[in-house]
Amino acid sequence: MKTILITGGAGFIGSHVVRLFVKKYSDYKIVNLDKLTYAGNLANLEDVEKEKNYEFVKGDIVDGEFINTLFTKYKFDGVIHLAAESHVDRSIVNPMDFIMTNIVGTVNLLNAAKNIWMENMDGKPCLPDRQAAGRKFYHISTDEVYGSLGKEGFFTEKTSYDPRSPYSASKASSDHIVRAYFHTYNLPVIISNCSNNYGANQFPEKLIPLCINNIKNNKPLPVYGKGENVRDWLWVEDHVNAIDLIYHSGKTGETYNIGGNNEWKNIDLVKQLCRIMDIKLGRAKGESEKLITFVKDRAGHDLRYAIDSGKLQKELGWSPSLQFEEGLEKTVDWYLKNEKWLNNITSGEYQKYYDNQYVKR
Repeated sequence: MKTILITGGAGFIGSHVVRLFVKKYSDYKIVNLDKLTYAGNLANLEDVEKEKNYEFVKGDIVDGEFINTLFTKYKFDGVIHLAAESHVDRSIVNPMDFIMTNIVGTVNLLNAAKNIWMENMDGKPCLPDRQAAGRKFYHISTDEVYGSLGKEGFFTEKTSYDPRSPYSASKASSDHIVRAYFHTYNLPVIISNCSNNYGANQFPEKLIPLCINNIKNNKPLPVYGKGENVRDWLWVEDHVNAIDLIYHSGKTGETYNIGGNNEWKNIDLVKQLCRIMDIKLGRAKGESEKLITFVKDRAGHDLRYAIDSGKLQKELGWSPSLQFEEGLEKTVDWYLKNEKWLNNITSGEYQKYYDNQYVKR
């Protein structure tokens, strides 16, 4: 049985990855490592928490000694690294949290993997045949490392890095360090950079769940600037299927871009949410749009992101399964059906879940 470490597995994307791997691969032991910061929620994984091939560990990737002990204990065969501070607004207010988690935490994981997979085996550097033995350090990153696009063009795997926020700069740094460990130590790494995710279980500080919750409660819908900023939206389950494919079939040392081929201006997205919510809630047409409130633009706000996923589609056969309108309606339906989950987030009750379900280590 292979043992796979998934970091940040109680978060939005991470919980979907954990669920897929636990349910799909009964011959894997999945260890979910999460610090359970504000964005971590074990209620996301109620349906798999009692599975025999699943284990949760509470811990901080910034704690190097803890990480080394964890790797020594479990001798992981693979790592899928999602743990990160990810909200741009928070990075502007407090960049140090992003530097520590996204950079130092990633280095701690790389060093622990290097020690277990290379030096502790026979004291020799990692050779190419070791890479074929099933070991892989998969680092999951963001399209924001590429900076901002104009009205035309797409990010590709060859696009130069040009991060514009403390968040994207911290992720760019971690990407470079991961690649450095591949070139310097032959550590078997792989990287993917994705566009904006949406779907079930997303923390409601992000645009789509924030708007759904605010519309439901007749609260203002804050839109930066004039809402002209463009994002490419990727349904989280399509992203997770890509992660599964890349982990098992991607080429060591390579980078793969994952995008949804769904570019929307923020203002158009918010208006579309208003239209869907008016129908779902039985409100008059246009009623929810009255909640839109334009606010001062975010510092360093990138104009447009757009991903070219051609490499992933051509080499590994992946493609997004949903167009944005369909995925958005599915997402709205999930949040309206799971009001308890959303209310537990907004009230802070979700943070008590760990205390109730697990004995602290």
